[in-house]
Amino acid sequence: MKDALKKAGYSEPDNRNKKAEAKHSTSKGFDAFEKLHEDYTDRAERVIIELQNKLGKNYKDFTTSKIRNILAMVSDIYNDVLTEQDEVLNDEIRGKIAYLKVRLIYECGREPNIVKPFVELAGLLDIISGIGYSRQRFIDFEHYMEALVAYHRFHEGKD
Repeated sequence: MKDALKKAGYSEPDNRNKKAEAKHSTSKGFDAFEKLHEDYTDRAERVIIELQNKLGKNYKDFTTSKIRNILAMVSDIYNDVLTEQDEVLNDEIRGKIAYLKVRLIYECGREPNIVKPFVELAGLLDIISGIGYSRQRFIDFEHYMEALVAYHRFHEGKD
C-alpha cells in the first residue's frame, strides 16, 4: 500500500511548514489548480463538450454512473474534510486523497478509451497533485467534480 501511495505522489510529511505549503506551491498540480480556481463551472462545461467531440459516437459509453462513481470517492473524502476545521489537511485525509489518485489511475487503465480521456481533459490527476495540504483546494476540487457531473448530465449524458 505504501508503494502505491508513493507512486500516486504521496510522501511522508517532512519538516516543511505545512501551512505555507497549503498556500503556496510550484508544482504542475498547483498550476492546474490555479486555472481551476478561476471559474470551475466554465471549465467543467468546456471539458464535457470537448469530451463529446473527442469521443464522438462513443460518448454514449461514458455514462453518468461512471462519473458519479468518481464523484462518490471524492464526496467521501469531502465529508471528512468538512468535519475538520483546520485549513491544513491532516495526514489521514491526505492518504485518502493519494488513494483517490491511485483509483483514478486504475480506472484510466481499466477504461482507456472512455475514462482516461475524461480524466486527462479534466486535468484531475494534476489537480489532485496540487491539493497538497490545502483544505480549500480540496473543497474547490470537489465542487469542480460536482460541476463535471452536472454538465455531463445537462449535455445528455446517459445513466
